[in-house]
Amino acid sequence: MASGLETLCGQAYGAQQYHKLGIYMYRAIFSLILVCIPISFLWITMEKLLLFIGQDPLISIEAGKFTLWMIPGLFAYAIAQPLMKFLQSQSLILPMLISSVTTLCIHIPLSWFLVFKYDLGIVGAALSISISYLLYMFILGSYIMCSVSCEPTRSKLSKGAFGGINGFLGIAFPSAVMICLEYWSFELLILMSGLLPNPDLETSVLSICLTTISLIYSIPYGLGAAASTRVSNELGAGNSKGACLAVRVVMFITVMEAVIVSIALFSTRYVLGYAYSSEKEVVDYVKAMVPLVCLSVFMDSLQGVLSGVARGCGWQHLGAYVNLSAFYLVGIPTAILLGFRFHMRGKGLWIGILVGSTVQTILLSLLTIFTNWQHQAKKARELITKESSENSTIESLLK
Repeated sequence: MASGLETLCGQAYGAQQYHKLGIYMYRAIFSLILVCIPISFLWITMEKLLLFIGQDPLISIEAGKFTLWMIPGLFAYAIAQPLMKFLQSQSLILPMLISSVTTLCIHIPLSWFLVFKYDLGIVGAALSISISYLLYMFILGSYIMCSVSCEPTRSKLSKGAFGGINGFLGIAFPSAVMICLEYWSFELLILMSGLLPNPDLETSVLSICLTTISLIYSIPYGLGAAASTRVSNELGAGNSKGACLAVRVVMFITVMEAVIVSIALFSTRYVLGYAYSSEKEVVDYVKAMVPLVCLSVFMDSLQGVLSGVARGCGWQHLGAYVNLSAFYLVGIPTAILLGFRFHMRGKGLWIGILVGSTVQTILLSLLTIFTNWQHQAKKARELITKESSENSTIESLLK
């Protein structure tokens, strides 16, 4: 949901409507905290829910413990995300980098102490993540409140900040749907692997593959965030040519990155499994999965940046339709068919999701190629003008 700020804050900053960024940030924080409440109740019941859908009892118990102790981190993350988008839209990347590095340096020894030294196991892992999110939130919030760089854009918390929540939710919900439909498809992959013969092996290997591409995805995600910022800023400023140029440059960089990373990953296929497990059966299975993972890395790199372009343009609703079609009408059915009907097990499940990623990349590429950038710049200006008019009306009513 916080990705809606990439459109709102980015375009407002490009249009030099600096005071709106703080208002959007407060709206997002308030909205996301409310959303965390039902999610918390879902996480509390996670063990029973996983058992209900037929997952392995031991895995369900551990997952239940993990989600329960992640709840504090959930609320911290809900506040940190709008703070990140607030800074990102202004291209204030260095504070985010310093905050991340500082948090990471504390997170690693903290995780070791809680997991191994105090023998808390998976509970310690969840606690360390929650504490790190709280620390990251505190560092970002302190910077925003004290920094001279944020002085033009931070606003005082007022009643007017809560008056346009419906406008924020109108972009935030499609943003959430767009992102979640994709993420959930990979999570469904793990859940389905728990229903295969030998679920311990299948779940372990697919979790390793998912963790690997999630780690690598941070690179195209960063490029996508940069694309979102540049595109939204240029559209907000009415510079359609600048937005189009930004898309071309970032796509060239992304293709080069995807090729290099895929080759590097394929070259380490014989040792990759040892980074996660010492069991030869797991290592050999991971080695067999690496070629498919490389293809996923390439497709995910392209779609990650194209999704960033979509967020910068405010196409979240179109992105939601694309992801729904790609993964739930094509990818997931293909995965079920190959994994269970043709007995390809984990490979079949992964091939299905890879097919979905390929369809997603093609559809987003077509959407970007046939975009009328002048029309998009005009729409961005109209959105900002409409928001200004609504804010003035709300403030008058509140007074």
